[in-house]
Amino acid sequence: MSIRISKLINKIVMLFISIIVIFPFIWLFITSFKLEKDIVTWPPKLLADSYTLNSYLNVFRTIPLFSFIKNTVIFAGGVVISQLLLDSMAAYALARLNFKGRKLFSYLILLAMMIPFQVYMIPLFFLVHFMGLLDTYAGLIIPRMVMPYGIFLMRASFVSLPKDLEEAARIDGLSEIGIFFKIMLPLVKPGLVTLAVIILMNNWNDLLYPMMLTSNPQMRTLSAGLALFTGENIQLYGPVLAGTVISILPLLLVYALAQKYFVIGVATSGMKE
Repeated sequence: MSIRISKLINKIVMLFISIIVIFPFIWLFITSFKLEKDIVTWPPKLLADSYTLNSYLNVFRTIPLFSFIKNTVIFAGGVVISQLLLDSMAAYALARLNFKGRKLFSYLILLAMMIPFQVYMIPLFFLVHFMGLLDTYAGLIIPRMVMPYGIFLMRASFVSLPKDLEEAARIDGLSEIGIFFKIMLPLVKPGLVTLAVIILMNNWNDLLYPMMLTSNPQMRTLSAGLALFTGENIQLYGPVLAGTVISILPLLLVYALAQKYFVIGVATSGMKE
């Protein structure tokens, strides 16, 4: 009896926490369809007497939202592809290959993870400016082609694999590159999906980094463009909310599709050598 009561209490607590987490998204979604007068009414109400699509129509009329979406897809997609490839290659070398200075490189990667972006953002800006890559996709993608966290996460995935796999492949005459792409990389698919989701979320929602490296409104990403839109049209809350809904829907869809691999990847990334 006490076990049933304990399970019931746990379910109630989890349900309460879930409602707290989900409620802001529900409020955002419903409010994006409200009239402007219902959005700014006090005290605020979750439901309104009538709903409209004007906020969604106005956000497309007021700002180049399609351009922002295109820039975000190119930027975030380019970073995801490059990081998955380069981070996994570096992680494979640190996890499976024996070379001088391997432990030192591992410690340096851990050290780099502790350095916040604000510390090196100004030198990064001057470097990108010196290279003539401001307001370009290359200027947004290249500085983030490799990240310490991605190497750390993928290294944990490679470490968990048995060493017999690569030894058998070497006996069969497969090259190191072949072992990596044909054998090892497919086996860490959950880790790759987990890293891809994390990279996508971090770059899709990033505000400071794209604002720092872009000044042309046509090169703004969704977050930076909506921030600019909010500053110029602060009296219109409806289009801002509609734009926010549009910006988070792709992330929710990606997470829903990759949830199974994401959970497995997080679980296996904690395994030790």
